[in-house]
Amino acid sequence: MTITSTTLTKASAAAAAAAGLTFIGVQIGHPHLDLTSIVTTELAVRNTLKLVMAALALAGISGLYLSQVRRNGLLGLIGYVVLAVGYLSILCTTSVSAYVLPSIADTNPGYVRDVLEAASGGHPAGDIGALATVLRVQGFAYLAGGLLLGIALFRARVLARWATVLLAVGGLVSAALTVMPDAFYRLLAYPNGIAMIALGVSLWRTTTTSTPQPVAVQR
Repeated sequence: MTITSTTLTKASAAAAAAAGLTFIGVQIGHPHLDLTSIVTTELAVRNTLKLVMAALALAGISGLYLSQVRRNGLLGLIGYVVLAVGYLSILCTTSVSAYVLPSIADTNPGYVRDVLEAASGGHPAGDIGALATVLRVQGFAYLAGGLLLGIALFRARVLARWATVLLAVGGLVSAALTVMPDAFYRLLAYPNGIAMIALGVSLWRTTTTSTPQPVAVQR
């Protein structure tokens, strides 16, 4: 199979849509994070899917930016880089939640409890070290990156504009939800998830309609 720019763009479009679907699906019925739930198979599966989501999202936003790199301009570049840092941070913190915390829940429950509190937007009682900084960077990059990239995509006037607006304002909605109880906190996945699905579909359609069709030459 010949790999072309069109093929890569369509692959990134599919990745963006899949990331959005996974992000929303993982949060449906998500149990409350505590010492009991963190060691369950359900949380292990959900966290593994979050890792898949973050990897797909990185591929997706790369296609969203690179497909219209000139139209997106400097603002788009900054938004893409910042949002990519956010998803890379999600990969790191989710790996800790999925594979490290369950293994030390019995031996160091206080630390695990503090990490889960910080990850849910709360204020841990103890010191969780460098992970606290990573979580702050993750939150800022996720919100600011989505806002900047959403604005750049909106200005480019190529993809579905309502989806670019949702990507931009989704960060602001998420910021408001982080100060609410855990059940509401889980809703932060929906604005970004819907935006990623719509942008992925829009990018796929745009790529398909703009692909030149072969012309038969009569002899």
